[in-house]
Amino acid sequence: MRLLAADITDPNSLSFLGMPLWLWVVLGGIGLFGAFQVYYWVGYKVGPKLYASRLGRKVGDKNILKVENAVRRWGALAVYGCFWVPGLRHTLPWVAGVLRISYPWYAVASALGCLTWVPVTSFGLYSVIWGWLRLAAESPLLAGVAAVAAVALVAAVVHRRRRRRASQRAEEELTKV
Repeated sequence: MRLLAADITDPNSLSFLGMPLWLWVVLGGIGLFGAFQVYYWVGYKVGPKLYASRLGRKVGDKNILKVENAVRRWGALAVYGCFWVPGLRHTLPWVAGVLRISYPWYAVASALGCLTWVPVTSFGLYSVIWGWLRLAAESPLLAGVAAVAAVALVAAVVHRRRRRRASQRAEEELTKV
């Protein structure tokens, strides 16, 4: 790893498993773009039967309706936006296929999503991992505390989301009666 004059790592010298990081980002973007095309065409070919599938039941009718409404309202812009929302990233594309939104616009939106989301997350995630490893090299105790804090934060978010869903279900049950 080469250092520039300002003690900044030269991005061209970064690599993972012997391949330059920029090549991993390009391959990741191509792979994600390909996956998005497969999702669309599966939704297009299978159609509404997809909702009755195991995946459709797992996602749930209420959530699928929300995604359908977003796709109907925003079209290709919803496809671009779904890259930035975990969970929606791999749900919205097949719903877009079922709803048969314009494929050329879908392809453009998914390409733009890949071109923006993949580098940001790749370099962001890379920065977090290497930042933590550098912290671990300098202070293993502090790195351990940071890891425990991150796990605790994730656990708290998951617990809060589960409680909120349970209270929503209970509220829905009360309104049904």
